[in-house]
Amino acid sequence: MFTRCKGCQTMKASVTCLVFCLGLAGYGRADVAPPEATAYRATRAADGVQRVRIDGGAYFFKPNRVIVKLNVPVELAVSVDRSVIPHTFVIQAPEAGIAVDESLSSQSKSIRFTPTAVGSDPVYCRNRLLFLESHREKGMEGVLEVVE
Repeated sequence: MFTRCKGCQTMKASVTCLVFCLGLAGYGRADVAPPEATAYRATRAADGVQRVRIDGGAYFFKPNRVIVKLNVPVELAVSVDRSVIPHTFVIQAPEAGIAVDESLSSQSKSIRFTPTAVGSDPVYCRNRLLFLESHREKGMEGVLEVVE
């Protein structure tokens, strides 16, 4: 009969762990491709609020460019696909009255602010796995553009 050596069992466990970790990092997935650039110009609803739905997934936000009007309240409904990989939604533009840093889930999160300055500000996921590219570097970013 054949007996397995302990070295073979250790090697198999190591390879299994490596494949699992790379899967968590988003490598080795053929179905993950950055989406095309998509823009959405928000319109004011009857209550005066600009509402935008943003969906996140495997290292993307869609739409990845949102255009809103200056001094008009904005409500973003942001969520991500179900995944074991945690994601965040960040907009840091304190000069425009916008400071957002939220953890995301498959449940839609409502984010409200009123932009007070014209300009373009990055929107991104700040997460990163140890020793790997950040989610932002992998393409999970976009732009919030405030216009008059």
